[in-house]
Amino acid sequence: MPQSSIAALAAAARSGQLIGFPTDTVPGLATAPEAAAAIYAAKQRTLEKPLILMAATAAELWPFVQGSPEVQNIWQAVAAQHWPGALTLVLPASDRLPAAVNPTNPTTIGLRVPNWPLTRQILEQTGPLATTSLNRSGQEPLENLEAIAAEFPSVLTPTADDWVLPHSKDRQPSTVVQWVNQSWLILRQGAVRL
Repeated sequence: MPQSSIAALAAAARSGQLIGFPTDTVPGLATAPEAAAAIYAAKQRTLEKPLILMAATAAELWPFVQGSPEVQNIWQAVAAQHWPGALTLVLPASDRLPAAVNPTNPTTIGLRVPNWPLTRQILEQTGPLATTSLNRSGQEPLENLEAIAAEFPSVLTPTADDWVLPHSKDRQPSTVVQWVNQSWLILRQGAVRL
């Protein structure tokens, strides 16, 4: 597994290669949205489990969703309160969403702006990326570079100096909420209470 500079990671992700990075929750596996099929193949992940889009700013994510101006105001208010942070919003997808990100249900998309400096530095250079946890499906997320190299030898990661994780007590998955029938449905309770 090659360890790379932030610029090299960003370039690789933009070109459709898989990269790994620490986040404010669990380490992530990411690539350009159009190349998301590579994540499913690497993780041996069922196509019924959608990926999410991560970006450095909320503004970069809104084009991927659609709703009335009133509803979008609600979504944006929640995002402004909790982003950057450990909250994933599952919203109705616009036609800008590449089908590879949610192959079996391209009508919805999960969105998140992570609160971790290195992740945001990479995302500032790539734009939105398709992401998920860095692990084989059904396994615990991988947290050290040696384990990642053993499991995913072709995934590019930051250098050991840049691979810094939150304290283990702070590391839980994001809270996932979906907009359904004009209100929020909690799909997974994680770090954020909504």
